[in-house]
Amino acid sequence: MSNTKYILGSFADPDDMMHGIDKLQANNISVYDCFTPMPIHGIEAKLGVRPSRLPIAAFCFGALGTCLGFSLLYYTMSYDWPMNIGGKPSMPLPNFVPVTFEVTILLCALGMVATFFFRNHLFPGRTPRVMDLRATDDRFIVAVDAHENTDHALIESLLKDAGAVEVKYNERKYVSYE
Repeated sequence: MSNTKYILGSFADPDDMMHGIDKLQANNISVYDCFTPMPIHGIEAKLGVRPSRLPIAAFCFGALGTCLGFSLLYYTMSYDWPMNIGGKPSMPLPNFVPVTFEVTILLCALGMVATFFFRNHLFPGRTPRVMDLRATDDRFIVAVDAHENTDHALIESLLKDAGAVEVKYNERKYVSYE
């Protein structure tokens, strides 16, 4: 089993999968990841997944958009080519609000999409991270790192006791769609 990278427990029911995670964690066996065909409430807390830091990135991109939008308007309207339009001042701040707001939203949205794709490694040519193709259809997969946890027989018995339909030893890191 030296080539085994992951031990996969395949469950037909999400409650059985959650019970399997509890059994593994009760025996100090760390779960690498879970793959499910639908969102399951509470699984992030059970696996110890930290909250996303995307809101921080959104704030940073929004602040950048505000600065760039205001700087563009200031440069074009007040510094480079000041014009007297109807007796208004050359830097009318209320008139800057709509354009500054729109540039803020634009850069925030584009920055969030770029950050999301970069953080999740979603770029062209990337092999998708799918341990078992049935996880996208009707199975709930629990993946345990075989190198960190050496007692494979214990892991297999715990998964089967929790209601696993099948326990597989995955030798490749990811399954491709080909």
